Amino acid sequence: MSDSTPVNPASSGLEVTTWFVRSRNALYTRADFGPLYVDYFLHLSDHAIKVSPEHAELFKRALAAYVLHAVSRPWNELTAWTINFQNPLVNLFLTGDNADGSVTGRVFDENVKELPANLFFADVIRGKQPKRRSSVEFNGADPLLAVETYYRQSEQRPARFFQTGEEEFALVAAHPDFDEAWFEALTVEQVARIPGAEPLGQLEKRVYRWHCGCNQRRMLEVLAPVFRQDAAGLFGDDEKIEIRCPRCAARHAVTREALEAFVADSK
Repeated sequence: MSDSTPVNPASSGLEVTTWFVRSRNALYTRADFGPLYVDYFLHLSDHAIKVSPEHAELFKRALAAYVLHAVSRPWNELTAWTINFQNPLVNLFLTGDNADGSVTGRVFDENVKELPANLFFADVIRGKQPKRRSSVEFNGADPLLAVETYYRQSEQRPARFFQTGEEEFALVAAHPDFDEAWFEALTVEQVARIPGAEPLGQLEKRVYRWHCGCNQRRMLEVLAPVFRQDAAGLFGDDEKIEIRCPRCAARHAVTREALEAFVADSK
């Protein structure tokens, strides 16, 4: 899921620190996602991607939940989420690689299937283990509640997400023998005061940045099987077509000449 070019995760991006709440046996993390949101909207502008304000707000909340979740997971884990909402009818896709702190995603608002219920899908790959997929139904139109449902049903441990500022979000995740009464009664105000009210032990710091890694070669790899089967149908009378990255919706122009050369070389 990451680019083949090595990336120094400490060079740029959003720094997120995780803490252990000692007296409650819970993990705590909080971050202001303003810088990451700026990168997301610059990505939309650079590739002329139009997302409705309603869908953009949903994606921002999902992006915050994704990063807060990722920072609590092992370094060698790759994760992809698809969050399907029936009202509004939209799919949110997010993916990232903890190895380099990259995260990306997109909004799908066309040809979304109408289903009986909202669905949350999580695909996880850890190291060389086979991919593991989980799916849960959830209620409402809030990505934070969707992820909380996923935790309770698939992660088999509860987690709660809170918006503690305009662009600031926090996660409190249960560990074994956690203080359940305290955990369930938490309010936004209490979560915001945790650093001063609870004994904390710092776990680690990680840096996340908006990065997909899609490039011309990857788009050629996507189109090559179609080109081999039906080159005329793919290009028609055009010498160039546009393809959007399935992960981040970035626009890539591919010429017939370049694809022909790629297919010939791959033989």
